[in-house]
Amino acid sequence: QVQLVESGGGLVQARGSLRLSCAASESIFSVAWYRHAPGKQRELVASFTSLGSTNYADSVKGRFTISRVNGNYTVYLQMNSLKPEDTAVYYCAARRRWAAAYNYWGQGTQVTVSS
Repeated sequence: QVQLVESGGGLVQARGSLRLSCAASESIFSVAWYRHAPGKQRELVASFTSLGSTNYADSVKGRFTISRVNGNYTVYLQMNSLKPEDTAVYYCAARRRWAAAYNYWGQGTQVTVSS
């Protein structure tokens, strides 16, 4: 069972920055960040695989960066130029290489962007 612990959320003004961290208990093939805002569906924000590929939602391209330090089980989500519409609970998720879906989840961290 992979354990995921998120940190780094908080309150920030529009155009500000935050960095979220997702600490995994072991090396795992793919880690993603999702977010869930009130009244909206859960959205895939960014994903990363051990092969080095990354993927971003159109709404965050050019503003968010997902990364992992080599040899480190922690994945980061650097969020710049934040907008009020980025306000949500952000969840870290992980899956093994041949899994069809992300099946390990963290507890979530709140990000609030004020205008």
